[in-house]
Amino acid sequence: MTVQDIVNKLNLTVFCGREGLSAQVTGGYTSDLLSDVMGHADAGRIWITLQAHKNVMAIASLKELAAIVLIKGIAPDGDTIALSDSEGIPVLGSSLGAFELSGELYGLINN
Repeated sequence: MTVQDIVNKLNLTVFCGREGLSAQVTGGYTSDLLSDVMGHADAGRIWITLQAHKNVMAIASLKELAAIVLIKGIAPDGDTIALSDSEGIPVLGSSLGAFELSGELYGLINN
């Protein structure tokens, strides 16, 4: 399943990083603690978080994540958008909370 497939099925907003929409997704990881994601998220995962600042892009790039999904209608700041576009890692958005979105993503990936 690609990032674009997940965008379509979960009706996510694509803020930036469109170049990475064809990336394959291997799972998800939900956390708002950057050090937790750095220590435990695997490559190819979609990261669900409310963190919208540029440091999320450094973690996503380091861990080779497929995409970042911001929850609760949060939008990325300008620095995050610029880094997303240069790294080719999509930053997506949802109005759902972390619990609900994690459940939806889990259902898509594991069915």
